[in-house]
Amino acid sequence: MKNTLFVKAGKVAIQEIDKPTIQADDDVIIHVVRTCVCGSDLWSYRGFEDKDANSQNNGHEAIGIVEEVGSAITTFVPGDFVIAPFTHGCGHCPACLAGFDGDCQDHTDNFSRGNQAEFIRFQHAEWALVKIPGKPADYSDSMLNSLLSLADVMATGYHAARVANVKRGDSVVVVGDGAVGLCGVIAAKMRGAKQIIAMSRHEDRQKLAIEFGATDIIAERGDEGIAKVMELTNNAGADAVLECVGTELSNETAMKSARPGAIVGRVGLPHEPKMDMTQSFGMNVAVAGGPASVTTYDKQLLLKAVLDGDIHPGKVFTKEFTLDQIDDAYQAMTNREAIKSLVVIA
Repeated sequence: MKNTLFVKAGKVAIQEIDKPTIQADDDVIIHVVRTCVCGSDLWSYRGFEDKDANSQNNGHEAIGIVEEVGSAITTFVPGDFVIAPFTHGCGHCPACLAGFDGDCQDHTDNFSRGNQAEFIRFQHAEWALVKIPGKPADYSDSMLNSLLSLADVMATGYHAARVANVKRGDSVVVVGDGAVGLCGVIAAKMRGAKQIIAMSRHEDRQKLAIEFGATDIIAERGDEGIAKVMELTNNAGADAVLECVGTELSNETAMKSARPGAIVGRVGLPHEPKMDMTQSFGMNVAVAGGPASVTTYDKQLLLKAVLDGDIHPGKVFTKEFTLDQIDDAYQAMTNREAIKSLVVIA
Protein backbone atom coordinates (compact mmCIF):
# COMPACT_ATOMS: atom_id res chain seq x y z
CA MET A 1 0.00 0.00 0.00
CA LYS A 2 0.99 3.65 -0.35
CA ASN A 3 2.25 5.40 2.77
CA THR A 4 3.79 8.83 3.41
CA LEU A 5 7.43 8.86 4.51
CA PHE A 6 9.13 11.83 6.17
CA VAL A 7 12.32 11.96 4.08
CA LYS A 8 13.85 15.07 5.63
CA ALA A 9 12.90 18.63 6.47
CA GLY A 10 11.19 20.03 3.39
CA LYS A 11 10.48 16.65 1.81
CA VAL A 12 7.88 13.89 2.21
CA ALA A 13 7.37 11.10 -0.29
CA ILE A 14 5.24 8.05 -1.01
CA GLN A 15 6.65 4.61 -0.21
CA GLU A 16 5.17 1.15 -0.71
CA ILE A 17 4.81 -0.78 2.56
CA ASP A 18 2.82 -3.72 3.82
CA LYS A 19 -0.78 -3.08 4.75
CA PRO A 20 -1.24 -2.81 8.55
CA THR A 21 -2.62 -5.76 10.47
CA ILE A 22 -4.57 -6.27 13.69
CA GLN A 23 -2.05 -6.30 16.56
CA ALA A 24 -4.35 -5.95 19.58
CA ASP A 25 -7.89 -7.09 20.21
CA ASP A 26 -9.21 -3.52 20.19
CA ASP A 27 -7.58 -2.55 16.88
CA VAL A 28 -9.47 -1.63 13.73
CA ILE A 29 -8.03 -1.50 10.20
CA ILE A 30 -9.44 1.41 8.17
CA HIS A 31 -9.36 1.98 4.43
CA VAL A 32 -8.78 5.74 4.26
CA VAL A 33 -11.13 7.77 2.07
CA ARG A 34 -9.79 11.24 2.86
CA THR A 35 -6.90 12.59 4.89
CA CYS A 36 -5.13 15.94 5.04
CA VAL A 37 -2.16 17.96 6.23
CA CYS A 38 -2.30 19.61 9.66
CA GLY A 39 -0.50 22.79 10.67
CA SER A 40 1.25 20.79 13.38
CA ASP A 41 2.68 18.49 10.66
CA LEU A 42 4.56 21.49 9.30
CA TRP A 43 6.75 21.94 12.38
CA SER A 44 9.02 19.04 11.41
CA TYR A 45 8.55 19.67 7.67
CA ARG A 46 9.85 23.20 8.11
CA GLY A 47 12.72 21.97 10.29
CA PHE A 48 11.46 23.65 13.45
CA GLU A 49 11.48 20.40 15.43
CA ASP A 50 13.72 17.34 15.23
CA LYS A 51 12.44 14.27 13.40
CA ASP A 52 14.39 11.27 12.15
CA ALA A 53 15.02 11.14 8.42
CA ASN A 54 13.12 8.44 6.53
CA SER A 55 10.66 7.93 9.40
CA GLN A 56 6.91 7.48 9.64
CA ASN A 57 5.16 10.75 8.89
CA ASN A 58 3.06 12.67 11.42
CA GLY A 59 -0.30 12.85 9.60
CA HIS A 60 -3.12 12.11 12.04
CA GLU A 61 -6.53 12.92 10.49
CA ALA A 62 -8.74 10.59 8.44
CA ILE A 63 -12.18 9.36 7.53
CA GLY A 64 -12.63 5.94 6.01
CA ILE A 65 -14.25 2.53 5.85
CA VAL A 66 -13.69 -0.13 8.50
CA GLU A 67 -12.08 -3.14 6.83
CA GLU A 68 -11.25 -5.42 9.76
CA VAL A 69 -11.88 -5.41 13.52
CA GLY A 70 -10.16 -6.97 16.52
CA SER A 71 -11.86 -9.59 18.66
CA ALA A 72 -12.76 -7.07 21.41
CA ILE A 73 -14.57 -4.68 19.06
CA THR A 74 -18.35 -4.74 19.48
CA THR A 75 -19.26 -1.26 18.27
CA PHE A 76 -18.09 -1.49 14.64
CA VAL A 77 -18.21 -4.00 11.79
CA PRO A 78 -16.46 -4.09 8.41
CA GLY A 79 -18.12 -1.64 6.05
CA ASP A 80 -18.86 1.03 8.66
CA PHE A 81 -18.02 4.61 7.65
CA VAL A 82 -16.03 6.31 10.43
CA ILE A 83 -14.20 9.40 11.62
CA ALA A 84 -10.76 8.46 12.96
CA PRO A 85 -9.99 11.08 15.64
CA PHE A 86 -6.36 11.91 16.29
CA THR A 87 -6.99 10.84 19.90
CA HIS A 88 -7.78 7.30 21.09
CA GLY A 89 -9.67 7.70 24.37
CA CYS A 90 -11.07 4.73 26.28
CA GLY A 91 -14.32 6.36 27.37
CA HIS A 92 -14.21 5.11 30.98
CA CYS A 93 -11.12 6.50 32.75
CA PRO A 94 -11.52 9.63 34.93
CA ALA A 95 -10.16 11.90 32.18
CA CYS A 96 -12.51 10.54 29.52
CA LEU A 97 -15.50 10.61 31.86
CA ALA A 98 -14.73 14.26 32.62
CA GLY A 99 -14.75 15.02 28.88
CA PHE A 100 -10.98 15.16 28.35
CA ASP A 101 -10.34 12.10 26.20
CA GLY A 102 -7.36 13.89 24.67
CA ASP A 103 -5.64 13.00 27.95
CA CYS A 104 -6.94 9.44 28.31
CA GLN A 105 -5.35 7.75 31.33
CA ASP A 106 -6.00 4.18 30.24
CA HIS A 107 -3.09 3.81 27.83
CA THR A 108 0.01 5.62 26.56
CA ASP A 109 -0.57 5.38 22.78
CA ASN A 110 -3.29 8.01 22.69
CA PHE A 111 -2.37 9.82 19.47
CA SER A 112 -2.53 8.91 15.79
CA ARG A 113 0.29 9.16 13.31
CA GLY A 114 0.84 7.79 9.83
CA ASN A 115 -2.68 8.54 8.60
CA GLN A 116 -1.53 9.90 5.25
CA ALA A 117 -1.77 6.40 3.82
CA GLU A 118 -4.19 4.07 2.04
CA PHE A 119 -4.82 1.99 5.16
CA ILE A 120 -4.30 2.69 8.87
CA ARG A 121 -4.39 0.72 12.11
CA PHE A 122 -6.52 2.56 14.67
CA GLN A 123 -5.85 1.52 18.29
CA HIS A 124 -8.43 1.45 21.11
CA ALA A 125 -11.24 1.79 18.62
CA GLU A 126 -14.12 0.41 20.70
CA TRP A 127 -15.05 3.85 22.04
CA ALA A 128 -12.73 6.27 20.24
CA LEU A 129 -13.91 5.81 16.66
CA VAL A 130 -16.97 7.79 15.58
CA LYS A 131 -19.51 6.18 13.24
CA ILE A 132 -20.95 8.22 10.38
CA PRO A 133 -24.37 7.18 9.10
CA GLY A 134 -24.41 5.60 5.65
CA LYS A 135 -21.54 5.40 3.18
CA PRO A 136 -19.19 7.97 1.60
CA ALA A 137 -21.22 7.87 -1.62
CA ASP A 138 -24.20 9.27 0.31
CA TYR A 139 -22.41 12.59 0.85
CA SER A 140 -21.29 15.53 -1.26
CA ASP A 141 -17.62 16.45 -1.44
CA SER A 142 -18.22 19.47 0.78
CA MET A 143 -19.93 17.31 3.40
CA LEU A 144 -17.10 14.75 3.30
CA ASN A 145 -14.65 17.59 3.90
CA SER A 146 -16.62 18.78 6.93
CA LEU A 147 -16.72 15.23 8.28
CA LEU A 148 -12.94 15.02 7.87
CA SER A 149 -12.52 18.24 9.87
CA LEU A 150 -14.08 16.40 12.82
CA ALA A 151 -10.98 14.20 13.09
CA ASP A 152 -9.07 17.19 14.48
CA VAL A 153 -9.41 20.85 13.58
CA MET A 154 -13.11 21.44 14.24
CA ALA A 155 -12.90 19.57 17.53
CA THR A 156 -9.69 21.42 18.42
CA GLY A 157 -11.25 24.79 17.71
CA TYR A 158 -14.23 23.77 19.82
CA HIS A 159 -11.91 22.66 22.62
CA ALA A 160 -10.39 26.14 22.76
CA ALA A 161 -13.86 27.67 23.12
CA ARG A 162 -14.97 25.12 25.69
CA VAL A 163 -11.97 25.45 28.02
CA ALA A 164 -12.13 29.25 27.65
CA ASN A 165 -15.75 28.94 28.85
CA VAL A 166 -17.17 30.98 25.98
CA LYS A 167 -20.73 31.92 26.91
CA ARG A 168 -23.69 33.57 25.26
CA GLY A 169 -23.09 37.30 24.86
CA ASP A 170 -19.30 37.08 25.32
CA SER A 171 -16.66 39.00 23.43
CA VAL A 172 -14.06 36.55 22.10
CA VAL A 173 -10.66 37.04 20.48
CA VAL A 174 -9.33 34.28 18.22
CA VAL A 175 -5.54 34.40 17.81
CA GLY A 176 -4.53 32.49 14.69
CA ASP A 177 -6.14 32.27 11.25
CA GLY A 178 -5.21 28.73 10.31
CA ALA A 179 -7.76 25.94 10.12
CA VAL A 180 -7.95 25.59 13.92
CA GLY A 181 -8.41 29.31 14.47
CA LEU A 182 -11.12 29.47 11.82
CA CYS A 183 -12.87 26.52 13.45
CA GLY A 184 -12.49 28.38 16.74
CA VAL A 185 -14.58 31.16 15.19
CA ILE A 186 -17.27 28.59 14.36
CA ALA A 187 -17.10 27.23 17.90
CA ALA A 188 -17.38 30.67 19.50
CA LYS A 189 -20.47 31.37 17.43
CA MET A 190 -21.95 27.96 18.33
CA ARG A 191 -21.55 28.83 22.01
CA GLY A 192 -23.32 32.16 21.60
CA ALA A 193 -20.53 34.74 21.52
CA LYS A 194 -21.84 38.17 20.56
CA GLN A 195 -18.52 39.63 19.42
CA ILE A 196 -15.89 37.47 17.72
CA ILE A 197 -12.64 39.23 16.86
CA ALA A 198 -10.45 37.25 14.45
CA MET A 199 -6.79 38.22 14.21
CA SER A 200 -5.73 37.64 10.60
CA ARG A 201 -3.48 39.26 8.04
CA HIS A 202 -4.57 37.21 5.01
CA GLU A 203 -7.54 38.21 2.87
CA ASP A 204 -8.76 34.69 2.06
CA ARG A 205 -8.72 33.74 5.74
CA GLN A 206 -10.36 37.01 6.75
CA LYS A 207 -13.24 36.34 4.34
CA LEU A 208 -13.71 32.83 5.68
CA ALA A 209 -13.59 34.07 9.28
CA ILE A 210 -16.38 36.55 8.48
CA GLU A 211 -18.40 33.79 6.80
CA PHE A 212 -17.94 31.60 9.89
CA GLY A 213 -19.19 34.30 12.24
CA ALA A 214 -16.41 36.78 13.02
CA THR A 215 -17.74 40.26 13.69
CA ASP A 216 -14.38 42.06 13.50
CA ILE A 217 -10.99 41.47 11.87
CA ILE A 218 -7.64 42.71 13.20
CA ALA A 219 -4.74 42.52 10.76
CA GLU A 220 -2.16 44.11 13.05
CA ARG A 221 0.16 42.01 15.23
CA GLY A 222 1.96 42.56 18.52
CA ASP A 223 1.25 45.72 20.49
CA GLU A 224 -0.68 47.26 17.56
CA GLY A 225 -2.99 44.26 17.44
CA ILE A 226 -3.54 44.32 21.20
CA ALA A 227 -4.37 48.03 21.02
CA LYS A 228 -7.01 47.26 18.38
CA VAL A 229 -8.52 44.59 20.65
CA MET A 230 -8.77 47.13 23.45
CA GLU A 231 -10.37 49.66 21.12
CA LEU A 232 -13.00 47.11 20.01
CA THR A 233 -13.76 46.01 23.58
CA ASN A 234 -14.05 49.51 25.09
CA ASN A 235 -10.62 49.09 26.70
CA ALA A 236 -11.86 46.16 28.76
CA GLY A 237 -10.29 43.22 26.92
CA ALA A 238 -12.06 40.08 25.76
CA ASP A 239 -14.19 37.80 27.95
CA ALA A 240 -12.43 34.80 26.41
CA VAL A 241 -9.40 34.31 24.16
CA LEU A 242 -8.71 31.32 21.90
CA GLU A 243 -4.96 30.84 21.30
CA CYS A 244 -4.65 28.67 18.17
CA VAL A 245 -0.99 29.01 17.11
CA GLY A 246 1.45 28.06 19.88
CA THR A 247 4.22 30.64 19.38
CA GLU A 248 5.61 33.08 21.92
CA LEU A 249 4.01 36.03 20.11
CA SER A 250 0.58 34.38 19.87
CA ASN A 251 0.58 33.49 23.56
CA GLU A 252 1.68 36.99 24.56
CA THR A 253 -1.04 38.47 22.35
CA ALA A 254 -3.64 36.16 23.87
CA MET A 255 -2.68 37.06 27.44
CA LYS A 256 -2.71 40.80 26.77
CA SER A 257 -6.04 40.65 24.93
CA ALA A 258 -7.93 39.18 27.90
CA ARG A 259 -9.84 41.19 30.48
CA PRO A 260 -9.25 40.53 34.19
CA GLY A 261 -10.88 37.24 35.12
CA ALA A 262 -11.00 35.95 31.55
CA ILE A 263 -9.83 32.52 30.42
CA VAL A 264 -7.34 31.87 27.63
CA GLY A 265 -8.07 28.57 25.86
CA ARG A 266 -4.76 27.30 24.45
CA VAL A 267 -4.82 24.70 21.69
CA GLY A 268 -1.84 25.87 19.62
CA LEU A 269 0.86 23.21 19.97
CA PRO A 270 3.49 24.93 22.18
CA HIS A 271 6.96 25.31 20.70
CA GLU A 272 8.45 27.71 23.22
CA PRO A 273 10.46 26.43 26.20
CA LYS A 274 8.99 28.91 28.67
CA MET A 275 5.93 31.04 29.18
CA ASP A 276 5.88 34.11 31.41
CA MET A 277 2.87 33.77 33.71
CA THR A 278 3.49 37.02 35.61
CA GLN A 279 0.96 39.08 33.69
CA SER A 280 -1.75 36.42 33.89
CA PHE A 281 -1.26 36.32 37.67
CA GLY A 282 -1.60 40.07 38.00
CA MET A 283 -4.70 40.11 35.78
CA ASN A 284 -6.38 37.04 37.30
CA VAL A 285 -6.40 35.53 33.81
CA ALA A 286 -6.80 31.74 33.79
CA VAL A 287 -5.04 29.53 31.26
CA ALA A 288 -6.47 26.20 30.12
CA GLY A 289 -6.15 23.87 27.17
CA GLY A 290 -4.33 20.96 25.61
CA PRO A 291 -5.19 18.09 23.26
CA ALA A 292 -8.80 18.27 22.14
CA SER A 293 -11.51 15.90 23.34
CA VAL A 294 -12.27 14.83 19.78
CA THR A 295 -14.47 11.77 20.33
CA THR A 296 -16.44 13.48 23.10
CA TYR A 297 -17.23 16.57 21.05
CA ASP A 298 -18.00 14.63 17.87
CA LYS A 299 -20.44 12.35 19.66
CA GLN A 300 -22.02 15.07 21.79
CA LEU A 301 -22.63 17.79 19.21
CA LEU A 302 -20.22 18.30 16.31
CA LEU A 303 -21.22 15.37 14.09
CA LYS A 304 -24.89 16.32 14.38
CA ALA A 305 -24.11 19.97 13.67
CA VAL A 306 -22.32 18.97 10.46
CA LEU A 307 -24.98 16.48 9.36
CA ASP A 308 -27.74 19.02 10.04
CA GLY A 309 -25.91 21.64 7.97
CA ASP A 310 -25.55 24.01 10.91
CA ILE A 311 -21.78 24.36 10.47
CA HIS A 312 -19.50 23.95 7.44
CA PRO A 313 -15.93 23.55 8.75
CA GLY A 314 -14.84 21.67 5.61
CA LYS A 315 -14.44 25.05 3.91
CA VAL A 316 -10.99 25.28 5.54
CA PHE A 317 -9.80 22.82 2.86
CA THR A 318 -8.89 25.16 0.04
CA LYS A 319 -6.73 22.89 -2.14
CA GLU A 320 -7.15 19.23 -3.10
CA PHE A 321 -4.43 16.66 -3.82
CA THR A 322 -4.00 12.94 -4.41
CA LEU A 323 -1.82 10.85 -2.14
CA ASP A 324 0.87 10.77 -4.84
CA GLN A 325 0.96 14.58 -4.59
CA ILE A 326 1.53 14.59 -0.81
CA ASP A 327 4.68 16.73 -0.97
CA ASP A 328 2.79 19.28 -3.07
CA ALA A 329 0.11 19.29 -0.36
CA TYR A 330 2.75 20.16 2.24
CA GLN A 331 4.29 22.81 0.02
CA ALA A 332 0.91 24.46 -0.55
CA MET A 333 0.48 24.96 3.18
CA THR A 334 4.11 25.92 3.77
CA ASN A 335 3.82 28.61 1.10
CA ARG A 336 0.38 29.72 2.39
CA GLU A 337 -1.24 28.79 -0.91
CA ALA A 338 -3.75 26.65 1.00
CA ILE A 339 -5.35 27.13 4.39
CA LYS A 340 -5.51 23.35 4.76
CA SER A 341 -4.58 20.74 2.15
CA LEU A 342 -7.08 17.97 1.45
CA VAL A 343 -5.83 14.56 0.30
CA VAL A 344 -8.38 12.37 -1.50
CA ILE A 345 -7.48 8.69 -1.51
CA ALA A 346 -10.59 6.73 -2.49
